[in-house]
Amino acid sequence: MNKAEMTWNNCFSARRYGMGNDEKGIRTEYERDWDRIIFSSPFRRLQNKTQVFPLPEEVFVHNRLTHSLEVASVGRSLGKIIGKHLADLPEIRDVEESRNFYRNNLKNVISAACLAHDLGNPAFGHSGEEAISKYFKKRDTSQVEDLEFKKNFSLSEWNDLITFEGNANALRILTLQQKGRVNGGFRLTYSTLGSIIKYPCESLASEGSKGSKHRKKYGYFKCDEGVFLDIVNELHMLEDNSDDKIIFKRHPFVYLVEAADDICYNIIDLEDSHRLGILHYEEVKNLLLSVIAQNPKDDMDSVRKQVEELGFDKNEALAYLRAKSINTLALKCADVFIVRKDAILKGQYNNTLIEDIPELANELKAINDLSIEKIYNYKEVVKLELAGFRIMSGLVEDFVTAALTTKEQRQKEHKKVLELLPSQFKFDESDSNYTKVMQVIDFISGMTDLFALKLYRNLRGIEI
Repeated sequence: MNKAEMTWNNCFSARRYGMGNDEKGIRTEYERDWDRIIFSSPFRRLQNKTQVFPLPEEVFVHNRLTHSLEVASVGRSLGKIIGKHLADLPEIRDVEESRNFYRNNLKNVISAACLAHDLGNPAFGHSGEEAISKYFKKRDTSQVEDLEFKKNFSLSEWNDLITFEGNANALRILTLQQKGRVNGGFRLTYSTLGSIIKYPCESLASEGSKGSKHRKKYGYFKCDEGVFLDIVNELHMLEDNSDDKIIFKRHPFVYLVEAADDICYNIIDLEDSHRLGILHYEEVKNLLLSVIAQNPKDDMDSVRKQVEELGFDKNEALAYLRAKSINTLALKCADVFIVRKDAILKGQYNNTLIEDIPELANELKAINDLSIEKIYNYKEVVKLELAGFRIMSGLVEDFVTAALTTKEQRQKEHKKVLELLPSQFKFDESDSNYTKVMQVIDFISGMTDLFALKLYRNLRGIEI
């Protein structure tokens, strides 16, 4: 493992995963990361993946794609603010490469990472993640046949399967060499890859919500361990020696990507819920005004006057308040990063930037409480989650059952199901059971809501 101390001068790298030296062009390496993501198929498919609300035909609400674009916009602003500050630090300003990176390119790294942060999320939101693991959780028992089944997997592999994680899947999508594709996946810079690894540990090291922030979930599947270790070594990430498992401290840039995501979903869900008639105009307006009031640079009398003038179009008034709120939160998160930068660099910071703004704690708690009460438990949202759970778990059961049935014992139905796997996801019969399952999960986790629904109906004979 790499034991070199992480510094602001060695925690970034323009090298591309899976490549040697690349040709130089008019774009920087970091700008090219953005372009590679935005022109990719996995990114385009986000337009038909649920963010929170069902995707209605008449009222626009956010999907995974629009959410990712907005997070990238906020991330670029955060990267620009922090980059300008870091570029003027004594240990950086005399190092030309570092000064140039922070002044001109950190914003591109953060925005590209924000663009990619949800690529690993399956259809139907977080219920899709749980649904993918359902097949294996059902077999995680002490019954003889299940104990025999689990022997086909190592402890680490089994833990990956019973706790499928979208964050780990994002890293896999970005770096996986599929059949017939170029080596290195998207071939992004190590800087961008390091910025999306929110939980830099293996699945066995995940501690859940009661543990450290960097171990709340996990950041890579066992089959991608080599990729993960390559990234952490290239970026001089710090090992967490508190356990005998593979655990590292977060890369400093992760906090900016996380903050951009936190800012957007805290504010945007309020706006969407008003458009759908779930929340009243006045309650959303007052919540957003309470956030903006914590920005000393905003004249609240002018803000209220502007809202009043826009009042004839309540959607437009809330759009104005949404923009002001996001600006307030972005500036506050940037201030926290600057104050905490030494602890962040040393791996001693165990918080999120948005949670470390004491003057906004009450306002953000009010937003969170209202979101849980009225948005995330809204009848249509719950119905979508339940439907998505059944659809995704059903597909996993069909494909995994077919894949793990030995070739000699496969029935005609099993063979037909496996014929539906696209060529890049087909496995060799000599592959391990874990490899076969991961190939199947690669296929299913990349589906859009509509594709998954249609395939589920086909396989159940509901639709031909």
